[in-house]
Amino acid sequence: MSRIGKKPIAIPTGVTVKVDGAIVDVKGPKGQLRQPLPPGIDAAIENGQLVTKKSTDARALDKFHGLARSLVNNAVVGVTEGFKRELDIVGVGYRAEMKGKQVVLALGYSHPVVFDIPHGIDIAIEKQTHLTVTGVDRQLVGQVAANLRRLRQPDPYQQKGVRFTGEVLKKKAGKTGA
Repeated sequence: MSRIGKKPIAIPTGVTVKVDGAIVDVKGPKGQLRQPLPPGIDAAIENGQLVTKKSTDARALDKFHGLARSLVNNAVVGVTEGFKRELDIVGVGYRAEMKGKQVVLALGYSHPVVFDIPHGIDIAIEKQTHLTVTGVDRQLVGQVAANLRRLRQPDPYQQKGVRFTGEVLKKKAGKTGA
């Protein structure tokens, strides 16, 4: 049995949840999300809470039960609070600036790197070296932050690159003489 899948999801005030077969629509103050459920998992609203259930008692559905509950819970949290990831740009001359719906980054290459911002994502730039990626879809926020980080991955030796705020870069252990 999935312990996570059995937990009910509290529906905050101002959020409307509509279950339509294998799709859960969530509307809230920050936006709207549509979350499909894996096959064999059903959702229902009981006593003002959203509950996910397995259609059969097959053990193979346990992992999908927890997954479905987590995805729907992320949708509910996203439309009420939203998600954010923060990135730091470290390096001499490294900086970022907004130009319309694009972020132009100077990352030590011979040319500026242009990054198109996807629909549903907001990027705020503070001090030219600190970016904040925000949105209602947790997966999309994380993917956009990872794509920005991939433009110049942090180097543990020179300590340069685009990294998540608070990320600790570890150097590999050197050879031992023994």
